[in-house]
Amino acid sequence: MSDLLQVEHLSAGYGEAVVLQDVSFSLAEGETLALLGRNGTGKTTLMDTLAGATRQHGGSILLGGVMLNRLASHERAAAGIGWVPQERNIFKSLTVHENLTAVARPIRAGHASRPWTPERVYEMFPRLAERKTNLGTQLSGGEQQMLAVGRALVLNPRLLLLDEPLEGLAPIIVEELLRAIARITRDEGLSAIIVEQHPQAILAISHRAVVLDHGNVVHRGAAAPLLEQPELLDRLLGVSRAHP
Repeated sequence: MSDLLQVEHLSAGYGEAVVLQDVSFSLAEGETLALLGRNGTGKTTLMDTLAGATRQHGGSILLGGVMLNRLASHERAAAGIGWVPQERNIFKSLTVHENLTAVARPIRAGHASRPWTPERVYEMFPRLAERKTNLGTQLSGGEQQMLAVGRALVLNPRLLLLDEPLEGLAPIIVEELLRAIARITRDEGLSAIIVEQHPQAILAISHRAVVLDHGNVVHRGAAAPLLEQPELLDRLLGVSRAHP
């Protein structure tokens, strides 16, 4: 299995402030990576940096052999990054269907899987199909998150970035989104990096895990051992292991 993403000695932050220091990890085609750490350890900064929304001070980011360092966010989207930030960033003045069609991209040449279209998103999230003519302002928080994920999927990305996709959602919506994420990654084979404060939920559907602390990688490896060694997970994260 070849590496899709290679991050080497990455340093980045906002303006002159350096948040990430010497971060290195890789992700193979078809793998899902759980990005874990306490609040303020640099997880969102790393996701923002991969998407092109921070200042990179050093190191390299390669996606499928393409150097992303100097590419703007929209160029990284064209290169294969599908980003769902914490803020969701849906167009609230557009309908659900307009949100999806406004950003949809054709599938890339040589891509073996079935392309993501608005219709496929509606299959994944029937709630959105029921609300396709509703404006973004008329959606619940859970529906907005589903739409944000759908907008990333219709880019037909090679790598999906999900920054705390379950945050602040009702338990029934959390379960629905987890099933969808598992289908997209495990069943469909789309590579993904997921930031989440409830580690068990994400580790259970991830192949690998990276733990950050103070902008540095303090652990990298397979996801399964962290589920099997709760004391190690507690020591690394210092947070409750409760399911969302």
